Amino acid sequence: MATLAIYSAQKEKVGELLVSDAVFSVTPKEGILHEVVRWQMAKRRAGNACTKTRAEVSGGGSKPFRQKGTGRARAGSNTSPVGRRGGVAFGPKPRDYSYSVPKKVRRLALRMALSTKREGDRLLVLRDFGLDRIKTKDMKALLDRFDIKKALIVIDTPDQLLELSARNIPHVKILSQRGLNVYDLLKYEYVIVHEAAVGLIEERLQP
Repeated sequence: MATLAIYSAQKEKVGELLVSDAVFSVTPKEGILHEVVRWQMAKRRAGNACTKTRAEVSGGGSKPFRQKGTGRARAGSNTSPVGRRGGVAFGPKPRDYSYSVPKKVRRLALRMALSTKREGDRLLVLRDFGLDRIKTKDMKALLDRFDIKKALIVIDTPDQLLELSARNIPHVKILSQRGLNVYDLLKYEYVIVHEAAVGLIEERLQP
C-alpha cells in the first residue's frame, strides 16, 4: 500500500493515508496517456465551420447568358463554384471529431496520471483549506505556503468559498472528483486533493 501525507492549511503534517497501489502506483505508459489526451482534445473540437454549396447560395434559376456566340465558356447557372458568387466546392461542413476509447483504457490512463504525480511528489492531500470567507488573498497565501504556482484542486463536493476565492488566480483550477481527467492532471504542475475526495477517487478507479 502506498502512503500519502495529509497536511493542514498551515502546512503542518497531520496524518498519513494508505492508498491502493493499483490506483496510485501504476507504471505510466506514454502511449496510453497520449491516446486518452488526444481523445479528450478531439471531443472538445467544435467542428462548426460551414460553407455553402452551389445548392445553398442565392441565385440560379435562369441561364446567365446564351449558350453560343459570346466567346465565353458555356454556363447553366451563376451558382457554380467557378463563378464569383457561386458556392464552395468541397468546403467544410459541421462535423463531430469525437471517437470512442474503451472505458478500461480511460480509467487506466487516470491511474497512470495520478501515479505520475505521486511519484514526482506533485500530489498533495489537504485536510482543509482554512478559508472562512471569500478572499482571493487568503487562497493565494495558502498556495504560496506550499510554494505552488500552478495547481489542479480536486474536491469531493461543491465548495463556494474555495471556488470563488480561487477563480481569479491564474493557473489554478477547481475540479470535482467526478470530473477528474487525464488532460488536467498532466497540464497542471501540482494536484491538490481534499482528503475526503481521495477515497472516492480510489473507489471509482479500482481495477
